Amino acid sequence: MQAAVIPIVFLPGAVGRASFWTPVADRLRHLASPTLVGWPGFGEEPPDPRIGSLDDLLGWLRERLPPEPFHLVAQSMGGVLALRLALEDSKRVASLVLTATSGGVDLAGRGVADWRADFRAEHPLVPDWFERDRTDLTSRFCEVRVPTLILHGDADPLCPPALVALLERRIPGSRAIRVAGGTHSLARERPGEVAALIEAYLTSLAGSFGRATTPRP
Repeated sequence: MQAAVIPIVFLPGAVGRASFWTPVADRLRHLASPTLVGWPGFGEEPPDPRIGSLDDLLGWLRERLPPEPFHLVAQSMGGVLALRLALEDSKRVASLVLTATSGGVDLAGRGVADWRADFRAEHPLVPDWFERDRTDLTSRFCEVRVPTLILHGDADPLCPPALVALLERRIPGSRAIRVAGGTHSLARERPGEVAALIEAYLTSLAGSFGRATTPRP
């Protein structure tokens, strides 16, 4: 009997546009039909007055996710939502791919560049959920029971090596891959390479979606 196809859901970062992931998703359509999510009020998705926080956004997102288990690919601050789903709805998340993820961690003292002022200057009209959010999931990373791939570029000041090392050390069974010369927008700038890494990872998991159980110190 043919194995069921597992959908792939793509979450953007603070840029909020579903189209951020289009070049990567198009290269992975032979694996499954992708679901590309855009945040309300960020240009491609109309505003939703019910959303005033990341908690509200998470509730909005849950209503739009596939009913069956899915792979979850997230960019930057979208990784906060992805990690929360992995922690709170682990039976729905088959695997995580965190790309250039700089959210969900107390960034003080970790050498992470502050992106908020530049982001607001470039996007003065978009909602400010991500700017105001200070979610810190560090103490809960050890509870993640979802296979996790961490993709990062070595030219990304928002996701430096120390932060990647923390994620890989704390999330049980996770694996980090460095993309030489990759910036914070490596998925947009190098979609072929990123798609190939995601496909290789998902292929390696096919037929075996066991959960890691032992956190590393």
